[in-house]
Amino acid sequence: MRRVVIVEDETAAAVNLRSMLQNINPDVEIVAVLESVEESVEFFAEKHEIDVVFMDIHLADGDSFRIFKSVDIDVPIIFTTAYDEYALQAFKVNSIDYLLKPFRLEDLQGALSKLERLTNAERESERERRRGLAAERNADVMQTMLVRYKDKIIPLKMSDIAFFYTFAERVTVNTLSGDCFPVEKTLESLSHELPADDFFRANRQFIVSRAAVKDVAVWFGSRLALNLTVETPERIIISKARVPEFKLWLQSLHRR
Repeated sequence: MRRVVIVEDETAAAVNLRSMLQNINPDVEIVAVLESVEESVEFFAEKHEIDVVFMDIHLADGDSFRIFKSVDIDVPIIFTTAYDEYALQAFKVNSIDYLLKPFRLEDLQGALSKLERLTNAERESERERRRGLAAERNADVMQTMLVRYKDKIIPLKMSDIAFFYTFAERVTVNTLSGDCFPVEKTLESLSHELPADDFFRANRQFIVSRAAVKDVAVWFGSRLALNLTVETPERIIISKARVPEFKLWLQSLHRR
């Protein structure tokens, strides 16, 4: 364990982790300290020589699991968090341990010992496990959603959806043909269920479909204004913090 990346938005926690790592191995090199999903997506979009990533789950601009929707991280990860309810999600990405804050030096040493014990065969086996889990997630991803309209239940194909919109705690799904139906889910839950290649959480009000993207305009304050092929109830603004992630998503669509 020589080259380390720390994903942590609390300066004191990052400094403490750096100190503990240097206590264990004075030769450790902290390659980068990343404070947000945005920074992390930009960093991991390029290849780096890294031995392990220490990653907090709650970051300033969202939870760190969003990073894995935009980039592949083929490096062992040790999650550090004050919450224990994310252990299952952590297992589904490239994680070898899950440390609950505040953790002790002994806990950190135990996690690093687990990393050192991984043989090449075990690392390849772990990669295969992740590939299998990714395939399962793709197989389980929502292909059709059911919506209620009056006394009917209507199946909507993902390819027919233009965007999801929330206002006054009411969520609607809007189709490319101009229909609008109520949805009994939050945008937060939908953002985890919808195919990440085809849908993007633009902001607190909108999830947009790749099929509906018409063009993008530069907006005030380094933000972006997204134009769809259908009318929207309000302008869709991509915040400055989300712009790099959105561009990566948009570029990946054009490469398909």
